[in-house]
Amino acid sequence: MNKRINKRDVMLSLAHGEKPPYTPAAFFLHFDPAFHRGEAAVDKHLEFFRATDMDFVKVQYEQRQPPHAPIRRAEDWADMPLYPHDFFEEPAAVVGGLVKAAKREALVILTLYSPLMWAARLEGADIAKHLQENPDAVAKGMEIMTENVRRLVAACKRVGVDGFYVSTQGGETNRLGTGDLFRTYVKPSDLAVWDAIGDTPCNILHVCDYQGPYDDLSPFTDYPGHIVNCSLEVGDRTLTPREAAELFGRPFMGGMLRKGALSTGPVAQIQREAEAVLAQAPKCFLLAADCTVLPDTPWSNLRAAVDVAHAN
Repeated sequence: MNKRINKRDVMLSLAHGEKPPYTPAAFFLHFDPAFHRGEAAVDKHLEFFRATDMDFVKVQYEQRQPPHAPIRRAEDWADMPLYPHDFFEEPAAVVGGLVKAAKREALVILTLYSPLMWAARLEGADIAKHLQENPDAVAKGMEIMTENVRRLVAACKRVGVDGFYVSTQGGETNRLGTGDLFRTYVKPSDLAVWDAIGDTPCNILHVCDYQGPYDDLSPFTDYPGHIVNCSLEVGDRTLTPREAAELFGRPFMGGMLRKGALSTGPVAQIQREAEAVLAQAPKCFLLAADCTVLPDTPWSNLRAAVDVAHAN
């Protein structure tokens, strides 16, 4: 890769559906809790960004939610906590530190979990069961969690974030599915968050399969996002990266398995798999994993895949 090429320009061209001068790549993992806050988080993110040579700074969101009474009954959803604006100062400070350190050379993009994913962290939050019992109470809880996520978005926009890696769950085959419950209670909260995101320069839609697989991705094809990232395993099919890009009508990010050779090596196998993915890639493509890789994955493994992408 020509080191004089600005990674911001590469990612912005991809976000606008233009083929960049090389294939960009990005992988990410969760750091040890010692690096979740303050300058330690800023420094670790920068270290990882430079060691892997990935094409944007992807900020992991690690903030813990305050203690809250367990969600034991459907009615408890209506008592979801609305966090004060100053609750989001800590993660926004990490974003702001990375903006100051790296924005001239690369986009700074924050991981953004959906309102459902936030709600699911609360003890006892069985949304499928509770929706059957009292959907109005659950809907009220989802509204509150949606406002929490929107407050995080606003805080990070104020410090100059370039965009968001927006994760959605709930439509997995083993959870709500993509029928009426998903369309009525999950999708509206997702789209309300996208409305708050607005026109930030580069946003990535991530259809997350960490909790289970999908048998239908069509309910997500009208979600916003300049780039889409998801697993290629859908029902009994394995899509190619080119087919995924065609399905969503935008650049695709992914292709490699987070628990495959990226995790285990050896480097030669990683390189072969990366080459095989690139052979099936659309014109506008970003080499990545289907989700966050395992935390003990050697950074050198990720660098090996990035180097293959940058050579193309």
